[in-house]
Amino acid sequence: MGRQSRPPRHNATSDPAQERPVVRSLTEWVVLALLIEAPAHGFALSKDLTADSDLGRIVTVRRPLVYRALDRLVEAGLATPLHTEPGDSGPARTVYRPTNAGSAAAEGWLSTPVDHVRDLRVEFLVKLRLLQRRDRSDRQLVDAQRASLDETIARLIERPGTGATVGAGAGVVPSSAEERGPQSGEPVVSDVVDLWRAHNALAVSRFLDELQAER
Repeated sequence: MGRQSRPPRHNATSDPAQERPVVRSLTEWVVLALLIEAPAHGFALSKDLTADSDLGRIVTVRRPLVYRALDRLVEAGLATPLHTEPGDSGPARTVYRPTNAGSAAAEGWLSTPVDHVRDLRVEFLVKLRLLQRRDRSDRQLVDAQRASLDETIARLIERPGTGATVGAGAGVVPSSAEERGPQSGEPVVSDVVDLWRAHNALAVSRFLDELQAER
């Protein structure tokens, strides 16, 4: 889920409201989004994020990180303890709910497209699933995501300096002799990283096209 940065140092002369930490990790966003589904304690939230759970097909989070995310959300003023209830065979469990600010922040995050093609694999997909779990339309998010990444996808699909594009299983047809093998005349893949990114962008484009067609 990514390494979390250290909390900012406090300055005694600074505005306390400006010192309030913001959501800094995908784990915190997902936990906050789960809280707007229903108040829950950390143990229940961690079960929603195990590998064999619905959301676990997209993202898995270990239980200690779920509790850490809850602490961070409370510190940020985005969640608050609601009540405690007896544990099955251990200490009492604290149930949390989102604050008004937390609910607004989660709704905003759920409607915001991701910044990079690579983020569709986890962050965008988990947003779609969280919206579906609440029977919320994801059309606005899908349309915004397509508009946000259109130029990036087009740039990645077009091979640099050739004007050629990656097609369905066809590879790239070189447009000049310099891009062909010196003896065989076969196309030369000059950069496997570029080729991977191009095919990945093409898959993303088709995925978004299909989502839009279904909605």
